Amino acid sequence: MSFTQGEPVDTELLDPTQETAADEELTEAVETAAPDVLAGSLGEYVRIWGKRIRSGESGSLPVVVGLIAIIVYFQARSSLFLSAGNLVNLAIQGAPIVVLGMAEVFVLLLGEIDLSIGYTSAIAATATAWAAFSMPWWAAIILGLAVSAFIGAVLGTLVTRLRLPSFVVTLAGLLGFEGLLIELVAWSGHGSGGTIPISNSVIDGITSANVSPTLGWILMIAIVAVAGSIMTLRDRRRRAGGLAAPPLSVTAIKIAAMAAAGVVVVVIGNQNRGLLKPVRGVPWCVVIVLGVLALWTIVLARTRFGRYMYAIGGNAEASRRAGVNLTFVRTLAFVLAGLTSGIAGIIYASRLGSVSTDVPGGELVLWAVAAAVIGGTHLFGGVGKMLHAVLGGVVVAAIYNGLALLGTGAATTDIVTALVLLGAVTVDTLARRGRRGT
Repeated sequence: MSFTQGEPVDTELLDPTQETAADEELTEAVETAAPDVLAGSLGEYVRIWGKRIRSGESGSLPVVVGLIAIIVYFQARSSLFLSAGNLVNLAIQGAPIVVLGMAEVFVLLLGEIDLSIGYTSAIAATATAWAAFSMPWWAAIILGLAVSAFIGAVLGTLVTRLRLPSFVVTLAGLLGFEGLLIELVAWSGHGSGGTIPISNSVIDGITSANVSPTLGWILMIAIVAVAGSIMTLRDRRRRAGGLAAPPLSVTAIKIAAMAAAGVVVVVIGNQNRGLLKPVRGVPWCVVIVLGVLALWTIVLARTRFGRYMYAIGGNAEASRRAGVNLTFVRTLAFVLAGLTSGIAGIIYASRLGSVSTDVPGGELVLWAVAAAVIGGTHLFGGVGKMLHAVLGGVVVAAIYNGLALLGTGAATTDIVTALVLLGAVTVDTLARRGRRGT
């Protein structure tokens, strides 16, 4: 039954129970969409969070549970897995994967994909290593990042201006950049056997050098204090403006969890890992990864550009009609993906001590997609966080690290990672069907 505007409505024909059911359904939908700002107390927050899980919005819970299971399994099989030395080694191994995963999140949020970021990162690292022979380390890094950002701009322009499929454009980029990498290494004049060594001690120290134990504690306390202050002031401003804000208890729990995680990282990093001489401190690459995570999280969560990203990923046509410049936002997303992949490439080159033509660019991009999707980012756009890439990247790195400790071959490692990725995609798909009721 439908009613046209201006016609009287017979209220006797409306079933009050249907109205009540509809109101309850609407209320539940709103609650499950934003429990942080709608909950009035910790108990209510937990109740709404439970509704979200039952409705299919499990967020990062599956990957956290999976990561705990992976840790328990490998520790049971090898007592070295949770040793300080292996955990720090795992962090160094996983840093490039995590940052590449964050690069992929930018385009996945739009429902796009970038298959070229593996070789884009290698080209950025090549430019940095090449420039480091004649330029200060900071100028060499800026040059490398500028190159990767330019590559992202070119790819983004092809996708947005010419309306070409991102899969095809970036696949072409993957193939073309692999050839370009070979030519760049050959032209550099600094490499032999298809390899350019990292000549600068600062760039090399990104993964080999450590923050001093004292500085590690200072940085951890400062990061938690600044983040906690930002969260508290944000909630206070929302309440002062008459807007909904999360309960103080929820914010306090988040700050406490952040502090606990920071203490664990610093304590593990400050353990002596040296054999012949003491080696202590959190690796600089971990600090860099956390800095990238904080920066891009703020960009996605606290800027107009970030809100436009989620809007376009959720419904591009509705965003266009609302006045969002789809071309600009999409192009900038590819630029940021390229820039972030450049950071990953420099970290990767620092870990290897060189850049070579044997960089597994195709494998790196698969790890990046796997990290983002395993962590909880949707392949179809609209849902995802930078934290998802971190969690997923840690899972991928833990699998590779744990299986290496057990002495398994590359074939087993690839198969296990593939199964984990399939499991993550399956959970995501089933959750989407559950939300649609199909």
